[in-house]
Amino acid sequence: MLRPGRWRGVRHSTLARAALAVALAFAAPLQGDGCACNHAAPASLEERECSLCLEAEKQSRGADGDFPVFFLKDASPRKPNRTLALPVRHGQGQQDMRQLTPAERALFWKAAMAKAQQLWPDAWGLAVNADTVRTQCHMHIHIGKLNDGMCDPDGLTVATPDHLPAPASGCGIWLHPVPGGLHVHLNRDIAEPVLMR
Repeated sequence: MLRPGRWRGVRHSTLARAALAVALAFAAPLQGDGCACNHAAPASLEERECSLCLEAEKQSRGADGDFPVFFLKDASPRKPNRTLALPVRHGQGQQDMRQLTPAERALFWKAAMAKAQQLWPDAWGLAVNADTVRTQCHMHIHIGKLNDGMCDPDGLTVATPDHLPAPASGCGIWLHPVPGGLHVHLNRDIAEPVLMR
């Protein structure tokens, strides 16, 4: 951190570039109904925020009544240890967990947990970011190894994925296994930093 007396040595153009970078970083997430994805217009799915919708379009829909889930490695080179769980089914606009029935949410979580256990046996975590910080329209769960020491004592413990609550409107959630069940942390903004990059 720069002490007050050291500001004279920093060029104004450097500060301006840094301020612009911060502003752009906060402008990137989707805001409200800002999703541009239109499944009837395939060209719209070429937009960055629609890239996961484009991947979902490539998947097999499965039998009626199923809730198929597919997995992708996170495309960010800064997150080499991350995997995403995504439902094949998707609709217009930004999607979130509250649009699923309780049974569908449980199936989604169970699929993500099975993959997490395969990748990071007993050391995994799952995270969903709040709507205000998401950069993709398509609903997805981040899968990764839980960072050491990441356990908020204010979490809620549930026995099974069937008991997981839906996040509050627009809020994020993260969870991890504990003896006898799952430790759930609700009402988060950026939830995924609890996972190893």
